[in-house]
Amino acid sequence: MASDRDPFDDTDRPGEEPNPLAEFMAQFGIRPGADGSVDLNELMGKLQQVMGQLSSQLGGFGGEGLNWAFVKDVARKVTAAQGADPSPTAADQRAIRDAVGLADLWLDQQISFGRLATTPAAWSRAEWVENTFDVWRTLVSPVATSLGAAITGLLGKQSAELGGLQPMMEPMMRAASSGMLSAQVGQALGLLSTDVLSACDMALPMTAKPVVALLPGNVARFGEGLEQPDADVRLYLALRETARQRLFAHVAWLGPQLLALVEHYARGITIDATAIEEAMESQLSGQVSPADLERLGETLSGTLFEPVQTPEQAEIMARLETLVALVEGWVDDVVGVTTASLMPGAPALLESVRRRRAVGGPTETALKQLLNLELRPRRVRDAANLWAALRTARGAEARDAAWAHPDLVPAVADLDDPLGYVERGRPAASPASPELGDLDADLARLLEEERGSGD
Repeated sequence: MASDRDPFDDTDRPGEEPNPLAEFMAQFGIRPGADGSVDLNELMGKLQQVMGQLSSQLGGFGGEGLNWAFVKDVARKVTAAQGADPSPTAADQRAIRDAVGLADLWLDQQISFGRLATTPAAWSRAEWVENTFDVWRTLVSPVATSLGAAITGLLGKQSAELGGLQPMMEPMMRAASSGMLSAQVGQALGLLSTDVLSACDMALPMTAKPVVALLPGNVARFGEGLEQPDADVRLYLALRETARQRLFAHVAWLGPQLLALVEHYARGITIDATAIEEAMESQLSGQVSPADLERLGETLSGTLFEPVQTPEQAEIMARLETLVALVEGWVDDVVGVTTASLMPGAPALLESVRRRRAVGGPTETALKQLLNLELRPRRVRDAANLWAALRTARGAEARDAAWAHPDLVPAVADLDDPLGYVERGRPAASPASPELGDLDADLARLLEEERGSGD
């Protein structure tokens, strides 16, 4: 039954529910007159003024997407706030090139995948943000779409109260919510830039083309307290990154499939519209500015998404974790056998990498904030043991040949039975999930397009 209460009356009355429309409008200085009446012409004028102010202050926020210039600006500010971030010096560049050159020389003897044509690079944190930004934009875009749908649903619930004002309120709400998400994305990327050691440190291909790039400042911080020479730490990380990038460069389906799995997971995200509404009511004022939105993004950090994971997302997560574990396990085996007789400190450095992986830190936090993704490849050790068993039984060529096609790569069941996989020479059979037919079709189409572009 519709309420007789004036929809623009925000007066508190005992026993009555607060009026969300009146409270929201009050944030922008729109209130009824002393007698409770509303001059519609004056109201429309104020709304147009607010919309004009919002457009000028948040210029670039689209109704369907994010202001990516603002995202990058927030990321750079967060990065700068974490301490000095100088551009790598000529000496830094030379040290990275020398480390990658030696890594290439050593890896040539141990893996089947050839060297990259790109020149090794040393990046600052800001350069990491810049060089990985396009991939992040692709991965986060489905979240922006889900946010738009949540805002539409939120306004739909209040349609009776909004009445004829909904066409004007919807773009305003979309712009403000897009600004909040933009701020949250920028904050997460800025913090992540202080933790990553290389271009592909997360076992996801984050650059348009494979390139071996290390972040000297973060590498130096990683080496603190390890009682290992700086040159050895740099070389060890160069070996890992070089092996990983060679794998992505020569296994055409691998990188696209990893990113496709992340995108499919992101498309299933559900936005917590209540959290958005509460945050806006508690913090937005009539003077909406980028600073307000940064504060809102921080407030919503970790609460923007519904904590519900669909069965399809759970299956995608299992696939993604297994594939990431296989990549990192392969890198562990390759680098382990490469350094066995050449770098006495390599086992200690591997344990440091494993501890860092187990803790998660800013990387895990960023993925949770950006994509509601808790990516914990818990079975990297099992994957490394499987690759080692295959190499021992059949040679390094057989280990690397298993990446030739997705159907040849070990399945999650093989991590429990590595010797069985070695004997069979193929993944253990696993029942297909009928819910994932669309996912498999999309992955197949994406990989076909990738092959076409490569040709």
